[in-house]
Amino acid sequence: MENKGSDEVEKMKTKFLSAWHNVKYSWALKLKTSFSRNSPVFLLGKCYHFKVEDDDSPTEACYETTEEDSIMGNVEDFRKDFTSRVWLTYREEFPTLPGSTLTSDCGWGCMLRAGQMMLAQALVLHFLGRDWTWSDALTLQPLDTETWTATKAKRLVSSLQGPNRPSYQGAPHLHQAQAPGSAEEADEHLKEMYHRTLVSWLGDSPSAQLGLHRLVRLGLAMGKQAGDWYGPAVVAHILKKAVEEAMDPGLAGITAYVSQDCTVYSADVIDSHRAPGAGQTSASPQSERPAPSSSRAVIILIPVRLGGEKTNPDYFNFTKSILSLEDCIGIIGGKPKQACYFVGFQDDSLIYMDPHYCQSFVDVSTSDFPLQSYHCPSPKKMPFSKMDPSCTIGFYSRSVQDFERIKQELSKVLQPSAKEKYPAFTFVQGHGKDYDLSAGLTPEKREWPFIRDPRRTVTTAGDFVLL
Repeated sequence: MENKGSDEVEKMKTKFLSAWHNVKYSWALKLKTSFSRNSPVFLLGKCYHFKVEDDDSPTEACYETTEEDSIMGNVEDFRKDFTSRVWLTYREEFPTLPGSTLTSDCGWGCMLRAGQMMLAQALVLHFLGRDWTWSDALTLQPLDTETWTATKAKRLVSSLQGPNRPSYQGAPHLHQAQAPGSAEEADEHLKEMYHRTLVSWLGDSPSAQLGLHRLVRLGLAMGKQAGDWYGPAVVAHILKKAVEEAMDPGLAGITAYVSQDCTVYSADVIDSHRAPGAGQTSASPQSERPAPSSSRAVIILIPVRLGGEKTNPDYFNFTKSILSLEDCIGIIGGKPKQACYFVGFQDDSLIYMDPHYCQSFVDVSTSDFPLQSYHCPSPKKMPFSKMDPSCTIGFYSRSVQDFERIKQELSKVLQPSAKEKYPAFTFVQGHGKDYDLSAGLTPEKREWPFIRDPRRTVTTAGDFVLL
């Protein structure tokens, strides 16, 4: 009887905590972000200019433009590009997470959501290419925080009063795709299928290949539980395992690699490219660079620390250079204990996607589930000075040739300058095992993200070991 009573108390505590988090994070979305018309805006390797030649208007422009402003520079192109990125946020009312009674990740799952967003961008590059944009991107309206919060509050009160949870009331279902006619329509139809499949892999159900439930289950083996806070280095290793263990044939043509001790071992990445996946069927609609059947694409994840307690200003230009590369899939990091997904910058501010927004569970197993809540029409900005030094940088490499090119581009970015005496990470020829960094250690027992030499004196800070 005591155990039963204890379980009931735990469930009630979980409900109240979930209620508090849902109300708290429903207010989190800021409606307007100012952009300068006189400075270029970079978004995952693409550059946008908001100023037209004869524009004498004020230098600040809000992203939510009026009809008059919408023709200014290529604001619309930026809007479409940003909104097309896949957005993963806190969710509620999904099936219970492994090893817990939790049905929401509000308040603790932000780094996992940021990691999912970076993974989604890699999959977009893999299946759709960097130039792809969602056809419905410009139809999304900025989210109405006040209305959303009022609705949320009513539903939360209702959920606490009775055992039955309300069903998801999402946006209207998209129109069923008609049978494609021309080659262009057929290509568009195929891309939309990839888009929908990609989002379904990231859904909040135990069967989703790269969903929160799968990530939490993998985290259990690394000493992390649902409700814990995950750092960017741990998330990098969880994402790697999730991609490697994915059973869907569509994911057989892609794998992941995590650097060791801020070092990318070239031979290990090349081996990852060359190892064929079982039953590989990675046909891509991006016909310019099809992946050979004997090759896999590789998501390269590099956990780094860009300073001590705060990000060293000497690394600001380095971060800008990284986000200017088209092969970059972004950076997961954020402010201390508040994760986000960095996708670009303007002047001295980072542009990011914010997972701190609670939305309802969407059943992605249905063929026509609504996609609207997986795309964000409202970018956010944050000064570089507020960026937490712990982060993970991601790149997408389609082939060995791609990797060699990426390595060459990064070698210019990583050249030490008078200010930056030490590069954020390095490339080394050979395999990691040749350097005997992890002899006798299983992946689960390694110290994230560095392998520590017990003969050296070190201090720890968060996910990192400071040598």
